[in-house]
Amino acid sequence: MSRPGRWALGSPARPPRPRGHRRPGRARRRLALALAFLVVVPLGLLGQQAAFAAGNLLDNPGLEILDGDLPRCWAARGWGDNTGSTEVVGDAYTGRHAVRVTLTARTDGDRKLIAVENADCAPAVTPGRQYDLSVRYRSSTPDAAVTVFRHDTATGWQYWTDLMTVPVSGDWAALEVRTPEVPPGTDRISWGVSVYGVGSVTTDDYAMVDATPEEPEPVCAAGAACVAGSWEVLPYPSPVRGVHSVLLHNGKVLLIAGSGNSPEMFEAGDFRSTVFDPVAGTFTDVPTPEDLFCAGHVQLADGRVLVVSGNKGYPDPQQGADYQGLKASYIFDPATNRYTPTNDPQDGHWYPSATILGNGDVISLGGLGEDSRGTVIAEYFDAAQERWLSRAETKQTWSFWGLYPAMILLQDGRLFYTGSHTFGDNLPGGGAKLYDYETQTIVDVPGLQDKNQRDQSASVLLPPAQDQRVLTMGGGNNQNAIPANRLTDLIDLKAPQPRYTPGPLLPQGTRTGGVPQTGAEGKMYVSAVILPDGKVFETGGAVFNRAEPVFEASMFDPATDTYQAGMATDPVPRGYHSSSILLPDGRVLSVGDNPGNGSFELRLSLYSPPYLHRGARPRITGVAAQQWAWGAPQRVTVDRPVARAQLIRPAAVTHSSDPNQRSVDLPLTVVDDTTVDLHLTANPNIAPPGWYMLTVTDAAGVPSVARWVQVGAVTPRAAPRVHDFAATPGARAAARVPVPKGAAVAGGFDGCDRDYGDPGQCVPRRLPAEVTDACAWLRERDYLPLTVRGRDALGLDRDRDGRACARGGPRRR
Repeated sequence: MSRPGRWALGSPARPPRPRGHRRPGRARRRLALALAFLVVVPLGLLGQQAAFAAGNLLDNPGLEILDGDLPRCWAARGWGDNTGSTEVVGDAYTGRHAVRVTLTARTDGDRKLIAVENADCAPAVTPGRQYDLSVRYRSSTPDAAVTVFRHDTATGWQYWTDLMTVPVSGDWAALEVRTPEVPPGTDRISWGVSVYGVGSVTTDDYAMVDATPEEPEPVCAAGAACVAGSWEVLPYPSPVRGVHSVLLHNGKVLLIAGSGNSPEMFEAGDFRSTVFDPVAGTFTDVPTPEDLFCAGHVQLADGRVLVVSGNKGYPDPQQGADYQGLKASYIFDPATNRYTPTNDPQDGHWYPSATILGNGDVISLGGLGEDSRGTVIAEYFDAAQERWLSRAETKQTWSFWGLYPAMILLQDGRLFYTGSHTFGDNLPGGGAKLYDYETQTIVDVPGLQDKNQRDQSASVLLPPAQDQRVLTMGGGNNQNAIPANRLTDLIDLKAPQPRYTPGPLLPQGTRTGGVPQTGAEGKMYVSAVILPDGKVFETGGAVFNRAEPVFEASMFDPATDTYQAGMATDPVPRGYHSSSILLPDGRVLSVGDNPGNGSFELRLSLYSPPYLHRGARPRITGVAAQQWAWGAPQRVTVDRPVARAQLIRPAAVTHSSDPNQRSVDLPLTVVDDTTVDLHLTANPNIAPPGWYMLTVTDAAGVPSVARWVQVGAVTPRAAPRVHDFAATPGARAAARVPVPKGAAVAGGFDGCDRDYGDPGQCVPRRLPAEVTDACAWLRERDYLPLTVRGRDALGLDRDRDGRACARGGPRRR
């Protein structure tokens, strides 16, 4: 039965249904009619139903018992603007009945046959367990996917995930795929095949069985490291100030300093980068053509690194000048260890974002322009042409996004500004935004706690990327001397009208000298690293602007939305200009720290998470293809059974910001104990093109060493599978206005009083309230000797000899 037009989502009188569903099927017939029907069902069909019963959790899996127009316990669902039909047909794999879902025209959305979402039909499941789903099918369209919904005991039915793309097959074929671990709070699931392209899929003989691998007894003889992990400070320092850390697809790490926040190096034209090999423990110096200090960066689809802008000039209070964005751009090639210039962007951008899109292009936003004003220009890098588009070619909203705005790519191609940024107050409104480059719209997102205290907080797209959930943690405000906070915020961007909700507080650690943190005191300069076991490791940070490091680390578990406190802490302070990145062997590398006295920490630390202390690791013994297509299965061989597989995008991080970091779940089809097929999403916005670390994980959560694979280098098997999450019907395009000059940025936006010391130092414009003796505080932190070059707002030069704290200093507070 055909039904054109946009499908209704159901009557408000009925219980709420998950997004992606149409109106439920017919009500069940009266019991007498059902019994009468069963009487006339041939014995052969009853026998077939019984054959499915052993271990199969589905009701009426062979589709043989009809209830009106469709099989009992099965319903037609769908959403969007499309035309098609769902009908019982006699072309069955076994028995008399199969169901064919057909799309004859489509603008968006899908149609599907799934188990009815009620306690009679939707199979019960246990949180933490995995299930193998299988079905026989014929398909004439490449645009079909196995889709799963789940029933949350608190919030009801909701979309869960798409597990795999269904290959085209003119003959009857079998597919089987394993779910991820069922999320906490889930008591039932419903699933089926979604058709989202013109054509048809006929299905029969469904099955669902518990396939949870047995978790081995834990094996660990490493003492506290079994639970907390362990740190190692390497015996050699970095030769450069690692302000920027980029993992390359050869396993090495590009550390970019530029001038490294040193005005002396800037004046000398001494710009530096190095490539660190963590395996060999060696460094390779890289000629660095300009000052790439505080640039933006992202890996392109082929593994080269696009570097956006940098530093044209340091502040000069005597001349009234502030930091200036460098109008330049380069591509770093790991094969040659060389930078090659691109054409210039439209303006300079000191502290810009850089986000790769599903088509491989890059959008860069924010930062300071060549004139030190906040740039309102959106920059667009066309990867195919290897050039920045001109002003006439780019779509503009003329919006200032702040400095290092965290812009995360969502499944529909929009960008989510999380509220994490660098320096000062947040943007007006709720502190978070949904930005659509194509339609030139910006929509406010509410709920972020204390939005003006999120300077150098950390935001991460929680694993798996398919879940479209973001965690934002910590942060402060470098201008008000208030201690950094412990706040955590979570947002589900699958929700119709997403908003942040408060999460658990960040665990507290100790300050210098082992002094415990108390009250609401948290940290800014947070580093957040996605690990292959699906958790997020957070480490490093400081209480105040470039002062008071915090020694604390914890694990955030996205499955339970809880922190595990008490992880081993890096013995090296990691505050401003520090970063942490995941290495292919599963360890975490931490670099940098640039306190207010102008010094820079060159020691390197390596963290071994608890999973590296828990016995033998699974091993990937073979990967059938190194280049992967979206929507295609990929065969991998392993040395023993595994429970999960994932792709992790290599880090490109600075200032607590890496908006491209993500882990993409790869649902398994288990061929045998040593062979699995991995199913990559058909949506390039979930797994943007580029090189990824492929890891497999056993039932105990122990991951393999990563193998490198390249996503998007092969023609995709299917059209992108995109959902209508986070709908914004009120979005309006920005008004067409003349090109503005840029946003005014107040002097001292970085919280530093430039009348003291040199531009590489940062004496806070306001000292923390806990400071009773300014000179003692500065002396303890190695600021002295310190010149006074202008007005003495803190009263440090009482004898007016141009030296701070030379004779007694200011009075105690």
